[in-house]
Amino acid sequence: MAAVSPTIDTLMMDAAFFAARAAAEAGEVPVGAVVARGKQCISVAHNLVETTPDPTAHAETLALRIAAQRLGVARLSDCTLYVTLEPCAMCAGALEHARINRIVFGAYDPKGGGVEHGARVFQRETCRHVPEIIGGYREKEAAKMLADFFQSLR
Repeated sequence: MAAVSPTIDTLMMDAAFFAARAAAEAGEVPVGAVVARGKQCISVAHNLVETTPDPTAHAETLALRIAAQRLGVARLSDCTLYVTLEPCAMCAGALEHARINRIVFGAYDPKGGGVEHGARVFQRETCRHVPEIIGGYREKEAAKMLADFFQSLR
């Protein structure tokens, strides 16, 4: 695993977990995302798929949209995305197009992930941009939140 900053990465991932808990309280799959530039938090979002209803309203895409609007740019090449779950193929594609510099994610997603699993978007020959990827950051905490949420539905 690549290096993480014990302070900035922890604070930004704390914000992503806070957003994920808000998603769960709203009946959404508990995934939270933060876009940061250096030490500055640019955006925070959580899944809104069921609430909106919009199949593209994943935490990552929402956080990217907000960050791009706030910064007034479509390319977030100097930003890091923090997210509690490995991004799916759709979100990984959006991260590629946004030219995000770094992705830090919590739980791995063997079924729906698109970074380390499934489509492996950043390993494709056609990929135009490959960010630094740090997977499994606070993995147990993220996986437990997801497991608890789905258990409560049963």
